[in-house]
Amino acid sequence: MAGTDDARRAYAQLLVRELGPGHDRLCAAFAATPREDFLGPPPWPLLGGFTRQWTDDARELYQDVLVGLDVELGINNGQPSLHAHCLAACDPQPGDTALHVGAGTGYYSAILAHLVGAQGRVLAYEIVPHLAERAAHNLAAWPQVRVRATSGAEPPQPACDVIYVSAGATHPVPAWLDAMRIGARLVFPLTADDGGGCMLLVTRRSERGYAARALMRVNFIACIGARHTRQSQALREAFASRPERGIRSLRRDDAPDDSAWVAGPGWWLSSDEPVD
Repeated sequence: MAGTDDARRAYAQLLVRELGPGHDRLCAAFAATPREDFLGPPPWPLLGGFTRQWTDDARELYQDVLVGLDVELGINNGQPSLHAHCLAACDPQPGDTALHVGAGTGYYSAILAHLVGAQGRVLAYEIVPHLAERAAHNLAAWPQVRVRATSGAEPPQPACDVIYVSAGATHPVPAWLDAMRIGARLVFPLTADDGGGCMLLVTRRSERGYAARALMRVNFIACIGARHTRQSQALREAFASRPERGIRSLRRDDAPDDSAWVAGPGWWLSSDEPVD
């Protein structure tokens, strides 16, 4: 057991080291959350490239590797370094209300719970019934977490400070944008139907103003209820023709101008700064 605890602490330190200083709370959250408690009974499938390796040694889970949750559906526990980067970007604070869309079996929902603390709140959405059931069991020890076995893309959503999405959307879902308080952060995979795209950070600066920037290229399974075929094609063309690092803001209207990086019904991403 001590060996597993040591491995988990070393893993947590490794995940935040690349982020630079100032992430002690995130490190503590990963160090305090046993990954094996969210993966079902061993042996566990470690996924890398086109290979799969099974292990019953919990210490091997504390690497920057994917672990399968439902191999047939292509659902895994997520790349820990990617999630560390994205959680650092949305920076959940003690007392925040956070929505986690695509919670799987609850591992990163537990990390969010640690970050928002006992006075905070986490609503974990998982639309796959057997995964939602497992998440509810796994998260029972966190009284600030509620698991909802339904889509996290349907309105209305409660007012919140953080929205953390773990499945790919072709657009910023209106229900998410409406739920964001001033200062709230939304992180979601903006992806075409082939799964490829970028992780987008959206920050609500004012009633009408949303800052936006791309964090990294990613590949995610689809977020049910957050996909449109025509929008997927527009994204594919945008990613192929212009760098996403130019994104500066999100606009909520149907009047894209020359600064538009990509546009959809009622929204567009701009290379200009946010409106007031």
